[in-house]
Amino acid sequence: MAFLKFTALRLLLVIVFFVLCMLLQLGAVLSAVVAAILAWCITYLFFRPMRNDAAASLQRRFKDGAPPVRNGRELDDAEAEDHFDSNAAVNAARRPRQNQSRKS
Repeated sequence: MAFLKFTALRLLLVIVFFVLCMLLQLGAVLSAVVAAILAWCITYLFFRPMRNDAAASLQRRFKDGAPPVRNGRELDDAEAEDHFDSNAAVNAARRPRQNQSRKS
C-alpha cells in the first residue's frame, strides 16, 4: 500500500507541475520533462519516509522466498480446501453425473 500511496503522490505532483508549465506556455514536451523532474525532486527531498516505506514494500514483495500475495477469495478457497480430508480416496475414473432434469 505504501508503494501505491507514493506513486499516487508522485503522479499528482507530475500533473500539477505539467498544468503549471502548460499555463506558462512551455510546450507539451518541455512541460512533461520539467514536471517529471520537479516531481522527482520534491518527493526525493521532502517525502523520504514515504519513499523508504515504498521501497521496503517492494523489497519484501520481490524478495526470494516471499510468500505469494493472495486476495480474499483465494484465502477463502484455501481455507475451504483445508477442511476436506486429505486422506480421502479420489476416484478419478468416475464419470460426472448427468443432469437429472434432462431425462426424456
